[in-house]
Amino acid sequence: MKFTPEQVRALAGQARLGLTDEEAERLAAQLTDVLQEAERLKELDVEGVEPTLFGVQLVNVWRDDAVEASLPRDAALAAAPDVQDGFVKVPRIVEE
Repeated sequence: MKFTPEQVRALAGQARLGLTDEEAERLAAQLTDVLQEAERLKELDVEGVEPTLFGVQLVNVWRDDAVEASLPRDAALAAAPDVQDGFVKVPRIVEE
């Protein structure tokens, strides 16, 4: 299949995109190339290849969730601009 600039302009119009004539020409050629490459994939012999969602096996790389010592409250509040009753005090931003 070959895309024409008119088809590209029609698609762009549906997406509410404005394209110049040069952009439509360039995109038509690029989309045609993409479709040709996709057609080449149909030539591959995939007999016996299991369908997969990912090309490589994914594993969780996060660490285990473990309880650890945290920063002492006094040290955490030391950098706060204003503290009240052991909490960071911030200006009110919601009106009643």
